[in-house]
Amino acid sequence: MKLLFSFFREVIPSLLIGLLLLTGCGEPEPQEPDPDRRKSPIAIAQTTHEPSNTYVKIVYGQPYKKDRQIFGELVPYNEVWRTGANEATELTTTKEISLAGKTVPAGTYSFFSIPRKGDSWTIILNNELGQWGAFDYDSAHDAFRVDVPSQSTEKVTEAFTIRFADIQQDSTNIIMEWDQTEVKIPIEFINS
Repeated sequence: MKLLFSFFREVIPSLLIGLLLLTGCGEPEPQEPDPDRRKSPIAIAQTTHEPSNTYVKIVYGQPYKKDRQIFGELVPYNEVWRTGANEATELTTTKEISLAGKTVPAGTYSFFSIPRKGDSWTIILNNELGQWGAFDYDSAHDAFRVDVPSQSTEKVTEAFTIRFADIQQDSTNIIMEWDQTEVKIPIEFINS
């Protein structure tokens, strides 16, 4: 009995210490990027096309105008933009769609744009996910690029907004609005 008591008194504390050390040495929990960098809330635009059973979602950071000059200053013309704030915007589609005449297979893509003053914008779907902004953007990973018209509006939109227009027959538009600029990107759903 004395031997058993001695064993527990010497071995058990060592096992407990070892167990505590092992649990404390695991990988740290993943954390959001520096909260000071995330000044814009995350927003989601989504639509469902019942006849083709297609769900399309766009996740983006939603910056605000805050009395700033947006296009040409905060967001430079003729440069790749993350199309929002924080992480690069991402578009997910559960089925193949046509975006501005280009076929988009089901999947998730980074969604970039190149704003131009008084001219068409270039919309870019890129295969590299998880990017912070457009700092590491690489055109070698582009799924495709397409030009779409932009227009000036009389109304001022304070928060950068991406939304879907109502579905008409088998099509809709992605509408991006900020400050006094609006961009429409046509989408066709493919019934199979």
